[in-house]
Amino acid sequence: MAYDVARIRSWFPSLEHGWALFDGPGGTQTPRQVGEAIATTLTGPLSNRGQLGESAQRADAAVAAFRDAVADFTGADPRGVVHGRSATQLAYDFSRHLSRDWGPGDEVVVTRLDHDANVRPWVQAAERAGATVRWAAFDPATGELPTEAVASALTERTRLVAVTAASNLIGTMPDLPAIAGAVHDSGALLFVDGVHYAAHELPDLGVLGADFFTCSPYKFLGPHCGLLVADPELLERITPDKLRPATDVVPERFEFGTLPYELLAGVTAAIDVLASLADGADGVDGVDGAPAAPAERSESAATDAPASRRARLAASYAALHEHESRLLARLESALADLPGTTVHSRASRRTPTLLATFAGHEASAVSDALAADLVLAPSGNFYALEASRHLGLGDEGGLRIGLAPYTDDEDVDRLVAGLGRAVR
Repeated sequence: MAYDVARIRSWFPSLEHGWALFDGPGGTQTPRQVGEAIATTLTGPLSNRGQLGESAQRADAAVAAFRDAVADFTGADPRGVVHGRSATQLAYDFSRHLSRDWGPGDEVVVTRLDHDANVRPWVQAAERAGATVRWAAFDPATGELPTEAVASALTERTRLVAVTAASNLIGTMPDLPAIAGAVHDSGALLFVDGVHYAAHELPDLGVLGADFFTCSPYKFLGPHCGLLVADPELLERITPDKLRPATDVVPERFEFGTLPYELLAGVTAAIDVLASLADGADGVDGVDGAPAAPAERSESAATDAPASRRARLAASYAALHEHESRLLARLESALADLPGTTVHSRASRRTPTLLATFAGHEASAVSDALAADLVLAPSGNFYALEASRHLGLGDEGGLRIGLAPYTDDEDVDRLVAGLGRAVR
Protein backbone atom coordinates (compact mmCIF):
# COMPACT_ATOMS: atom_id res chain seq x y z
CA MET A 1 0.00 0.00 0.00
CA ALA A 2 1.28 3.50 -0.88
CA TYR A 3 2.09 6.00 1.87
CA ASP A 4 -1.25 7.70 2.51
CA VAL A 5 -0.41 10.83 4.49
CA ALA A 6 -4.05 11.96 4.63
CA ARG A 7 -5.00 8.66 6.29
CA ILE A 8 -2.14 9.03 8.76
CA ARG A 9 -3.00 12.64 9.56
CA SER A 10 -6.55 11.58 10.44
CA TRP A 11 -5.13 9.74 13.47
CA PHE A 12 -3.89 12.98 15.09
CA PRO A 13 -6.53 15.12 16.82
CA SER A 14 -3.95 17.86 17.45
CA LEU A 15 -3.60 18.53 13.73
CA GLU A 16 -7.17 19.81 13.68
CA HIS A 17 -5.87 22.95 15.40
CA GLY A 18 -4.47 24.18 12.10
CA TRP A 19 -0.75 24.45 12.77
CA ALA A 20 1.88 23.25 10.29
CA LEU A 21 4.32 21.50 12.61
CA PHE A 22 8.03 21.20 11.91
CA ASP A 23 9.06 20.62 15.53
CA GLY A 24 9.13 16.81 15.30
CA PRO A 25 12.80 16.55 16.42
CA GLY A 26 11.68 18.01 19.74
CA GLY A 27 8.69 15.69 20.02
CA THR A 28 5.99 14.47 17.67
CA GLN A 29 2.25 14.75 18.01
CA THR A 30 0.42 11.80 19.53
CA PRO A 31 -2.08 9.69 17.57
CA ARG A 32 -5.40 8.79 19.14
CA GLN A 33 -4.43 5.08 19.20
CA VAL A 34 -1.67 5.86 21.67
CA GLY A 35 -3.90 8.06 23.82
CA GLU A 36 -6.59 5.38 23.89
CA ALA A 37 -4.12 2.67 24.87
CA ILE A 38 -2.87 4.83 27.75
CA ALA A 39 -6.38 5.70 28.92
CA THR A 40 -7.68 2.14 28.65
CA THR A 41 -4.75 0.75 30.62
CA LEU A 42 -4.89 3.45 33.28
CA THR A 43 -8.66 3.37 33.82
CA GLY A 44 -9.20 -0.37 33.51
CA PRO A 45 -8.48 -2.80 36.34
CA LEU A 46 -4.85 -2.10 37.26
CA SER A 47 -2.61 -2.82 40.21
CA ASN A 48 0.95 -3.91 40.87
CA ARG A 49 2.17 -6.77 38.70
CA GLY A 50 1.27 -10.33 39.52
CA GLN A 51 -1.20 -13.10 38.80
CA LEU A 52 -3.72 -12.52 41.63
CA GLY A 53 -6.65 -11.15 39.71
CA GLU A 54 -7.27 -9.28 36.49
CA SER A 55 -5.78 -5.98 37.67
CA ALA A 56 -2.39 -7.54 38.43
CA GLN A 57 -2.45 -9.67 35.29
CA ARG A 58 -3.14 -6.61 33.14
CA ALA A 59 -0.13 -4.83 34.62
CA ASP A 60 2.02 -7.87 33.94
CA ALA A 61 0.72 -8.11 30.38
CA ALA A 62 1.46 -4.43 29.76
CA VAL A 63 5.10 -4.91 30.79
CA ALA A 64 5.56 -8.05 28.69
CA ALA A 65 3.91 -6.49 25.64
CA PHE A 66 6.09 -3.39 26.01
CA ARG A 67 9.32 -5.38 26.13
CA ASP A 68 8.28 -7.48 23.12
CA ALA A 69 7.31 -4.40 21.10
CA VAL A 70 10.54 -2.54 21.87
CA ALA A 71 12.55 -5.66 21.07
CA ASP A 72 10.84 -5.88 17.68
CA PHE A 73 11.44 -2.17 17.13
CA THR A 74 15.16 -2.24 17.95
CA GLY A 75 16.16 -5.76 16.90
CA ALA A 76 16.99 -6.52 20.53
CA ASP A 77 16.20 -9.18 23.12
CA PRO A 78 13.11 -8.41 25.27
CA ARG A 79 15.22 -9.25 28.34
CA GLY A 80 17.50 -6.33 27.45
CA VAL A 81 14.79 -3.63 27.31
CA VAL A 82 15.01 -1.07 30.13
CA HIS A 83 12.39 1.61 30.74
CA GLY A 84 13.36 5.04 32.07
CA ARG A 85 11.79 8.41 32.63
CA SER A 86 13.83 9.85 29.74
CA ALA A 87 16.88 9.08 27.63
CA THR A 88 18.74 11.73 29.64
CA GLN A 89 17.89 9.99 32.90
CA LEU A 90 19.02 6.63 31.48
CA ALA A 91 22.34 8.11 30.32
CA TYR A 92 22.93 9.54 33.79
CA ASP A 93 21.93 6.26 35.44
CA PHE A 94 24.26 4.19 33.28
CA SER A 95 27.09 6.71 33.55
CA ARG A 96 26.96 6.11 37.31
CA HIS A 97 26.62 2.34 36.94
CA LEU A 98 29.50 2.01 34.48
CA SER A 99 31.92 4.52 36.03
CA ARG A 100 32.03 2.76 39.40
CA ASP A 101 35.18 0.92 38.34
CA TRP A 102 36.81 3.75 36.35
CA GLY A 103 39.86 5.46 37.74
CA PRO A 104 42.83 7.68 36.90
CA GLY A 105 44.34 6.68 33.58
CA ASP A 106 41.06 5.45 32.15
CA GLU A 107 39.59 7.37 29.23
CA VAL A 108 36.16 8.21 27.82
CA VAL A 109 35.44 9.53 24.32
CA VAL A 110 32.58 11.94 23.55
CA THR A 111 31.81 13.89 20.38
CA ARG A 112 31.00 17.48 19.50
CA LEU A 113 28.10 16.27 17.35
CA ASP A 114 26.02 14.94 20.24
CA HIS A 115 23.10 16.25 22.27
CA ASP A 116 24.41 17.22 25.68
CA ALA A 117 22.54 14.27 27.20
CA ASN A 118 25.15 12.00 25.61
CA VAL A 119 28.04 14.28 26.56
CA ARG A 120 27.65 15.76 30.01
CA PRO A 121 26.77 12.55 31.93
CA TRP A 122 29.99 10.92 30.67
CA VAL A 123 32.14 14.01 31.20
CA GLN A 124 30.87 14.38 34.76
CA ALA A 125 31.27 10.67 35.50
CA ALA A 126 34.84 10.76 34.17
CA GLU A 127 35.64 13.82 36.26
CA ARG A 128 34.37 12.10 39.42
CA ALA A 129 36.44 9.02 38.65
CA GLY A 130 39.58 10.94 37.72
CA ALA A 131 39.39 9.59 34.16
CA THR A 132 40.40 11.53 31.04
CA VAL A 133 37.88 12.83 28.52
CA ARG A 134 38.84 12.79 24.84
CA TRP A 135 36.83 14.65 22.20
CA ALA A 136 35.99 13.64 18.63
CA ALA A 137 35.03 16.57 16.39
CA PHE A 138 32.89 16.63 13.27
CA ASP A 139 33.75 18.71 10.19
CA PRO A 140 31.71 21.92 10.42
CA ALA A 141 32.00 22.47 6.66
CA THR A 142 30.38 19.14 5.77
CA GLY A 143 28.63 18.12 8.98
CA GLU A 144 30.35 14.73 8.78
CA LEU A 145 31.75 12.86 11.77
CA PRO A 146 34.47 10.71 10.16
CA THR A 147 35.10 7.30 11.67
CA GLU A 148 38.75 8.29 11.95
CA ALA A 149 37.83 11.22 14.20
CA VAL A 150 36.57 8.70 16.74
CA ALA A 151 39.15 6.00 16.03
CA SER A 152 42.06 8.42 16.52
CA ALA A 153 40.80 9.24 20.02
CA LEU A 154 40.88 5.58 21.10
CA THR A 155 43.65 4.09 23.20
CA GLU A 156 44.13 0.89 25.16
CA ARG A 157 42.76 2.79 28.18
CA THR A 158 39.43 3.79 26.55
CA ARG A 159 36.56 2.43 28.59
CA LEU A 160 33.56 3.88 26.78
CA VAL A 161 32.67 5.87 23.66
CA ALA A 162 29.44 7.89 23.52
CA VAL A 163 28.20 8.86 20.07
CA THR A 164 24.95 9.81 18.43
CA ALA A 165 23.26 7.74 15.74
CA ALA A 166 21.87 10.98 14.28
CA SER A 167 22.44 14.59 15.25
CA ASN A 168 19.30 16.21 16.58
CA LEU A 169 20.64 19.57 15.36
CA ILE A 170 21.81 18.93 11.79
CA GLY A 171 20.69 15.35 11.13
CA THR A 172 24.14 13.83 10.46
CA MET A 173 24.17 10.04 10.73
CA PRO A 174 27.72 8.79 11.39
CA ASP A 175 28.87 5.40 10.12
CA LEU A 176 28.05 3.60 13.35
CA PRO A 177 28.98 0.06 12.28
CA ALA A 178 32.46 1.29 11.34
CA ILE A 179 32.76 3.28 14.56
CA ALA A 180 31.56 0.27 16.56
CA GLY A 181 34.22 -1.90 14.95
CA ALA A 182 36.97 0.51 15.97
CA VAL A 183 35.55 0.90 19.48
CA HIS A 184 35.28 -2.82 20.08
CA ASP A 185 38.76 -3.45 18.66
CA SER A 186 40.04 -1.14 21.38
CA GLY A 187 38.16 -3.12 24.04
CA ALA A 188 35.73 -0.30 24.88
CA LEU A 189 31.95 -0.14 25.11
CA LEU A 190 29.78 1.93 22.73
CA PHE A 191 26.85 3.95 24.13
CA VAL A 192 24.65 5.23 21.30
CA ASP A 193 22.10 8.05 21.53
CA GLY A 194 19.41 6.96 19.07
CA VAL A 195 16.77 9.50 20.12
CA HIS A 196 16.68 11.42 16.85
CA TYR A 197 17.67 8.44 14.72
CA ALA A 198 14.78 6.19 15.74
CA ALA A 199 12.20 8.68 14.47
CA HIS A 200 13.48 8.27 10.89
CA GLU A 201 15.48 5.03 10.67
CA LEU A 202 14.47 1.62 12.01
CA PRO A 203 17.07 0.71 14.64
CA ASP A 204 18.89 -2.62 14.58
CA LEU A 205 21.07 -3.12 17.62
CA GLY A 206 23.17 -5.83 15.96
CA VAL A 207 23.78 -3.95 12.71
CA LEU A 208 24.63 -0.68 14.46
CA GLY A 209 27.03 -2.45 16.82
CA ALA A 210 25.84 -0.52 19.87
CA ASP A 211 26.40 -2.01 23.30
CA PHE A 212 23.77 0.38 24.67
CA PHE A 213 21.15 2.16 22.55
CA THR A 214 18.75 4.74 23.92
CA CYS A 215 15.70 6.36 22.35
CA SER A 216 12.61 8.34 23.37
CA PRO A 217 9.12 7.20 22.31
CA TYR A 218 7.77 10.76 22.31
CA LYS A 219 10.02 11.42 19.31
CA PHE A 220 8.20 8.69 17.35
CA LEU A 221 4.52 9.19 18.22
CA GLY A 222 4.61 7.73 21.74
CA PRO A 223 4.41 9.00 25.33
CA HIS A 224 7.08 10.87 27.27
CA CYS A 225 9.58 8.32 28.56
CA GLY A 226 12.91 6.77 27.60
CA LEU A 227 14.19 3.35 26.52
CA LEU A 228 17.53 1.63 26.71
CA VAL A 229 18.31 -1.68 25.02
CA ALA A 230 21.38 -3.84 25.49
CA ASP A 231 22.46 -7.47 25.46
CA PRO A 232 21.01 -9.08 28.61
CA GLU A 233 24.37 -10.75 29.27
CA LEU A 234 26.02 -7.32 29.34
CA LEU A 235 23.35 -6.02 31.71
CA GLU A 236 23.97 -9.01 33.98
CA ARG A 237 27.53 -7.75 34.49
CA ILE A 238 26.37 -4.32 35.70
CA THR A 239 25.32 -3.94 39.33
CA PRO A 240 23.31 -0.80 40.10
CA ASP A 241 22.51 0.59 43.51
CA LYS A 242 18.97 -0.47 44.38
CA LEU A 243 16.59 -1.09 47.24
CA ARG A 244 17.28 -4.30 49.17
CA PRO A 245 13.83 -5.88 48.58
CA ALA A 246 13.84 -4.93 44.89
CA THR A 247 14.39 -7.69 42.36
CA ASP A 248 17.88 -8.43 41.08
CA VAL A 249 16.51 -9.78 37.79
CA VAL A 250 17.56 -8.11 34.52
CA PRO A 251 16.20 -5.77 33.20
CA GLU A 252 13.99 -4.96 36.21
CA ARG A 253 16.92 -4.21 38.48
CA PHE A 254 17.59 -1.04 36.45
CA GLU A 255 13.98 0.17 36.73
CA PHE A 256 13.47 1.84 40.08
CA GLY A 257 10.04 1.77 41.68
CA THR A 258 6.71 0.82 40.15
CA LEU A 259 6.62 1.00 36.36
CA PRO A 260 4.12 3.35 34.66
CA TYR A 261 2.04 0.61 33.05
CA GLU A 262 -0.08 3.09 31.11
CA LEU A 263 3.00 4.62 29.45
CA LEU A 264 4.33 1.19 28.60
CA ALA A 265 1.02 0.46 26.86
CA GLY A 266 1.39 3.77 25.03
CA VAL A 267 4.86 2.80 23.79
CA THR A 268 3.52 -0.53 22.53
CA ALA A 269 0.69 1.27 20.73
CA ALA A 270 3.12 3.77 19.18
CA ILE A 271 5.25 0.96 17.78
CA ASP A 272 2.14 -0.71 16.39
CA VAL A 273 1.13 2.60 14.79
CA LEU A 274 4.55 2.86 13.18
CA ALA A 275 4.20 -0.70 11.92
CA SER A 276 0.91 0.23 10.26
CA LEU A 277 2.05 3.37 8.39
CA ALA A 278 2.24 1.57 5.06
CA ASP A 279 -0.09 -1.43 5.39
CA GLY A 280 -3.54 0.03 5.90
CA ALA A 281 -4.04 -1.28 9.46
CA ASP A 282 -5.31 1.01 12.21
CA GLY A 283 -2.21 0.65 14.37
CA VAL A 284 -3.73 -1.03 17.43
CA ASP A 285 -3.24 -4.59 18.60
CA GLY A 286 -5.39 -6.01 21.36
CA VAL A 287 -8.97 -5.00 22.15
CA ASP A 288 -10.09 -1.35 22.46
CA GLY A 289 -6.51 -0.19 22.81
CA ALA A 290 -5.76 -2.46 25.77
CA PRO A 291 -2.41 -4.23 25.81
CA ALA A 292 -2.63 -7.62 24.22
CA ALA A 293 -1.49 -10.49 26.40
CA PRO A 294 1.92 -11.68 25.25
CA ALA A 295 1.94 -14.85 23.18
CA GLU A 296 3.61 -17.90 24.60
CA ARG A 297 7.18 -17.78 23.37
CA SER A 298 7.36 -21.18 21.77
CA GLU A 299 10.25 -21.67 19.37
CA SER A 300 8.00 -20.88 16.40
CA ALA A 301 6.46 -17.83 18.12
CA ALA A 302 9.89 -16.45 18.99
CA THR A 303 10.81 -16.74 15.31
CA ASP A 304 7.59 -15.85 13.53
CA ALA A 305 5.73 -13.30 15.69
CA PRO A 306 8.55 -10.76 16.15
CA ALA A 307 9.52 -11.11 12.47
CA SER A 308 5.98 -10.24 11.43
CA ARG A 309 5.92 -6.95 13.34
CA ARG A 310 9.56 -6.30 12.48
CA ALA A 311 8.81 -6.85 8.78
CA ARG A 312 5.87 -4.44 8.95
CA LEU A 313 8.08 -1.88 10.68
CA ALA A 314 10.70 -2.24 7.96
CA ALA A 315 8.08 -1.70 5.25
CA SER A 316 6.67 1.31 7.07
CA TYR A 317 10.07 2.92 7.55
CA ALA A 318 10.89 2.36 3.87
CA ALA A 319 7.68 4.13 2.89
CA LEU A 320 8.26 6.87 5.45
CA HIS A 321 11.80 7.39 4.16
CA GLU A 322 10.50 7.82 0.60
CA HIS A 323 7.81 10.27 1.76
CA GLU A 324 10.17 12.36 3.89
CA SER A 325 12.92 12.36 1.24
CA ARG A 326 10.53 13.82 -1.33
CA LEU A 327 9.41 16.57 1.04
CA LEU A 328 13.00 17.25 2.08
CA ALA A 329 14.03 17.72 -1.55
CA ARG A 330 11.27 20.31 -1.94
CA LEU A 331 12.44 22.14 1.18
CA GLU A 332 16.08 22.13 0.20
CA SER A 333 15.25 23.51 -3.23
CA ALA A 334 13.15 26.30 -1.73
CA LEU A 335 15.83 27.23 0.84
CA ALA A 336 18.48 27.32 -1.90
CA ASP A 337 16.40 30.01 -3.65
CA LEU A 338 15.96 32.09 -0.48
CA PRO A 339 18.44 35.00 -0.38
CA GLY A 340 20.93 35.04 2.49
CA THR A 341 20.04 31.56 3.71
CA THR A 342 22.67 29.11 4.96
CA VAL A 343 21.73 25.49 5.53
CA HIS A 344 24.06 23.77 7.98
CA SER A 345 22.71 20.23 7.38
CA ARG A 346 25.07 18.91 4.70
CA ALA A 347 26.18 15.38 5.58
CA SER A 348 25.76 12.70 2.93
CA ARG A 349 23.70 10.53 5.29
CA ARG A 350 21.27 12.48 7.45
CA THR A 351 17.73 12.63 8.70
CA PRO A 352 15.12 14.97 7.15
CA THR A 353 16.15 17.72 9.55
CA LEU A 354 17.50 21.09 8.44
CA LEU A 355 19.23 23.80 10.47
CA ALA A 356 19.22 27.20 8.77
CA THR A 357 20.42 30.71 9.50
CA PHE A 358 19.51 33.89 7.63
CA ALA A 359 21.76 36.87 6.90
CA GLY A 360 20.36 39.96 8.57
CA HIS A 361 17.71 38.05 10.49
CA GLU A 362 17.92 36.35 13.86
CA ALA A 363 16.67 32.78 13.69
CA SER A 364 14.43 33.46 16.67
CA ALA A 365 12.78 36.37 14.82
CA VAL A 366 12.16 34.17 11.80
CA SER A 367 10.65 31.53 14.09
CA ASP A 368 8.36 34.14 15.63
CA ALA A 369 7.24 35.34 12.20
CA LEU A 370 6.41 31.79 11.16
CA ALA A 371 4.43 31.23 14.35
CA ALA A 372 2.28 34.22 13.51
CA ASP A 373 1.26 32.24 10.41
CA LEU A 374 0.62 29.10 12.51
CA VAL A 375 3.82 27.45 11.30
CA LEU A 376 5.94 25.97 14.11
CA ALA A 377 9.68 25.77 13.40
CA PRO A 378 11.57 26.61 16.61
CA SER A 379 15.04 28.11 16.89
CA GLY A 380 17.89 27.42 19.29
CA ASN A 381 20.72 24.97 19.94
CA PHE A 382 18.30 22.27 21.14
CA TYR A 383 20.75 21.04 23.79
CA ALA A 384 23.29 20.20 21.07
CA LEU A 385 25.45 22.89 22.60
CA GLU A 386 28.83 21.56 21.47
CA ALA A 387 27.56 21.14 17.90
CA SER A 388 26.10 24.64 17.74
CA ARG A 389 29.33 26.18 18.99
CA HIS A 390 31.45 24.04 16.66
CA LEU A 391 29.39 25.30 13.72
CA GLY A 392 30.20 28.85 14.75
CA LEU A 393 26.61 29.56 15.80
CA GLY A 394 27.36 30.05 19.49
CA ASP A 395 24.58 29.22 21.92
CA GLU A 396 21.92 30.73 19.65
CA GLY A 397 21.96 27.96 17.03
CA GLY A 398 19.54 28.38 14.16
CA LEU A 399 16.08 27.62 12.85
CA ARG A 400 15.44 23.87 12.91
CA ILE A 401 13.01 22.35 10.41
CA GLY A 402 12.10 18.72 11.05
CA LEU A 403 9.75 16.41 9.18
CA ALA A 404 7.45 13.84 10.80
CA PRO A 405 5.18 11.04 9.51
CA TYR A 406 2.21 13.44 9.32
CA THR A 407 4.01 16.26 7.42
CA ASP A 408 2.38 16.87 4.04
CA ASP A 409 2.89 19.07 0.99
CA GLU A 410 0.54 21.75 2.27
CA ASP A 411 2.66 22.05 5.41
CA VAL A 412 5.74 22.54 3.24
CA ASP A 413 3.94 25.12 1.10
CA ARG A 414 3.00 27.11 4.20
CA LEU A 415 6.53 26.95 5.59
CA VAL A 416 8.12 28.07 2.33
CA ALA A 417 5.66 30.92 1.93
CA GLY A 418 6.20 32.02 5.53
CA LEU A 419 9.99 31.95 5.18
CA GLY A 420 9.72 34.05 2.05
CA ARG A 421 7.73 36.71 3.89
CA ALA A 422 10.06 36.61 6.90
CA VAL A 423 13.44 36.99 5.19
CA ARG A 424 12.93 38.75 1.86
